[in-house]
Amino acid sequence: SWNDIRGTNGFLDKLNAAHPGNGFRLPSEAEWEYACRAGTTTRFYWGDDPGYTVINDYAWYDGNSSSGTKEVGLKLPNAWGLHDMSGNVWEWCEDDWHDTYTGAPDEGSAWVASPRSTSRVLRGGSWDYNYRNLRSAVRGRGLPGYGGFNVGFRVVVFPASRKTPEPG
Repeated sequence: SWNDIRGTNGFLDKLNAAHPGNGFRLPSEAEWEYACRAGTTTRFYWGDDPGYTVINDYAWYDGNSSSGTKEVGLKLPNAWGLHDMSGNVWEWCEDDWHDTYTGAPDEGSAWVASPRSTSRVLRGGSWDYNYRNLRSAVRGRGLPGYGGFNVGFRVVVFPASRKTPEPG
């Protein structure tokens, strides 16, 4: 769950304590999409794929996953070498859920309400989603206590000498 990863004494707190030379955190939603797209502007990071003829090379979804999460790296990566940005598992972001981007930070930082809202952002879709719903812009939301068989995360790593990496 987001709470297990990000909460007090959660996974990221433990990871940061175990590796004082680096800092680790969840990406903002903007950072996540920037990394997923890897410089592209198409529906998917491998192109528009109008006939969905290439998606099997890049993503796990309901039609090719045998109903389960797969080891990362079995599909082709995006242009920046990142695997499984579409499909396999939804990925938690730091941001609170907002229905639109109206009022969102414009420099890539996480959009966090005060007090925190009830839902957090999930990106990327998962193995139990239809291939049409795995485009780079797909968004989801979940309660921070939700932990499921189709949810995971990736981290942003930065030198511990900086409180946080530069956005984007």
